[in-house]
Amino acid sequence: MTSFKVKFRPSAVAGRDGSVYYQIIHERRVRQLLTSYRLPSDCWDERRSLPAAMSAASSRGATERVRMAIGHDLDRLTRICCRLERRGLAYTADDVVEEFRRYAARYSLAVFMGSLVDGMRRRGQMRTAETYTAALRSFQKFLSDVGQGDGLMLDAMTSDVVEAYEAYLRARGNSPNTTSFYMRILRAVYNRAVDSGAVEQGNPFKRVYTGVGKTVKRALPLSVMRRIKALDLSPRSHAGYARDMFLMSFYLRGMSFIDMAFLRKENLAGGYLSYRRRKTGQALRIEWTREMQELLDRYPANPTPYLLPILTKEGINERNAYRNAGYSINRHLKVVAGLAGVSIPLTLYCARHTWASVAKSKGIPVSVISEGMGHDSEATTRIYLASLDTCVVDKVNELILKSI
Repeated sequence: MTSFKVKFRPSAVAGRDGSVYYQIIHERRVRQLLTSYRLPSDCWDERRSLPAAMSAASSRGATERVRMAIGHDLDRLTRICCRLERRGLAYTADDVVEEFRRYAARYSLAVFMGSLVDGMRRRGQMRTAETYTAALRSFQKFLSDVGQGDGLMLDAMTSDVVEAYEAYLRARGNSPNTTSFYMRILRAVYNRAVDSGAVEQGNPFKRVYTGVGKTVKRALPLSVMRRIKALDLSPRSHAGYARDMFLMSFYLRGMSFIDMAFLRKENLAGGYLSYRRRKTGQALRIEWTREMQELLDRYPANPTPYLLPILTKEGINERNAYRNAGYSINRHLKVVAGLAGVSIPLTLYCARHTWASVAKSKGIPVSVISEGMGHDSEATTRIYLASLDTCVVDKVNELILKSI
């Protein structure tokens, strides 16, 4: 039988905060486990062995955070002892301390999530690694802003914490889809931790929004695509180059910009472009058409191993160069939108939505569109097509009203 006591050690230096530590007692042997929690002596309730309830708001917030952290630590110590006992082997108080410290070193959210990101980078999943890093930074900013630091342990990821983070994101003006995006990433990390045995499933995300709502319409009708194609723009101009890369994405079945940027010359052979999507690893094969070749011929041959005129310099940070090129193209697509009379925000991503929507309007089955775009499920494809479906219904409604 193992027991725990929460203790407070005042500082020997006047005016400095004291330290919280735990006594771990097993088979009459006592070991001490020092924490990082610091409090003034008048903030400690010796009788209850807990931070004292304070009237001042500033002190109350600090003591409440320490109180919650102590609760999580005691729960973790209890689970550690249960695991050790289930093994049926003798253990000591030192084993409990060592296991606690091992958990603290490996299973903070930042450390665990960082290890997942490192694995993604080794596998070449750079875009996914970037999105996970962005989600972690956002969550750490939340923890910092509410005064919790950034060292939250995985087993402290409770419903209260997750719901507070959701409220924080909404208060900062994030859209429901952006909030859901961060929540889905954190949920995936949490579930990975559950699978690894680092934490028991507590379903902390059950009361927050993790769906995907309909986005602002991004698909363009064919008439607008024709206007964009017909614009008299020099390939040497920023707007002309942006327009051409937009068209190339559309020609290549709505290929994502990262896949376009990293297409290699050897991917084009025998009249077909064969490549793997960097996001999913799915192998795709596209017939190389006259339109694609004519657009490529507007530009000098790329001196690098890459096919398209996006990454055109050797010895550079290709990842940064790809991102900068995407930012520049999207910025100059605003000029193209103005010249073509496009009312929706025009970005490279619109080409992907447009290809899917045009294919649907031609009667192509969703399953074929999904395969052509390299989606891993038809559900993803249907998100792209949602705005088209609404447009079609609106036209039907217009015909009905005119018939009255």
